[in-house]
Amino acid sequence: CTNPFAPKAADYSSDNPILGDQRTIEGLFKNFSYAYKMKDTVVYGNLLADDFTFIYRNYDREPVVDEAWGRDIDMITTHGLFQATQRLDLIWNEINLIIKDSLITIVSRSYILDVVFNPDDRFKLQGKANLRLTRKNEDDIWKIQQWRDETNN
Repeated sequence: CTNPFAPKAADYSSDNPILGDQRTIEGLFKNFSYAYKMKDTVVYGNLLADDFTFIYRNYDREPVVDEAWGRDIDMITTHGLFQATQRLDLIWNEINLIIKDSLITIVSRSYILDVVFNPDDRFKLQGKANLRLTRKNEDDIWKIQQWRDETNN
């Protein structure tokens, strides 16, 4: 008899694994989308470098200013977003700009984020993220060192 409380482990060795290979830029973006869709703070945290900085333009202040926070605040903020929503769908669109060497890559990419708090409270956000990705050596995974969000609200 099969125990429903101890199901067989899933086989993720197929040609289309759930998580991307973060040693590639596309693998990092695949993991980013997965983290939002599954609201997985472990996968999300693995995307961020220890010295991560998030920068955004605060349109609620006069004059409008750029504000920033580090990795710890970003993890708390993202966890709060994950807990407050019923569903998040993050779609990465085309790469607008990429400047790349073996250890540092600058990527500018547009995205669409569908945020559902409940069936009556939903919005779509279109924006652009400018990311600075780093890794320690060519065999290591890419991590986001800086995320400058250029979403116009």
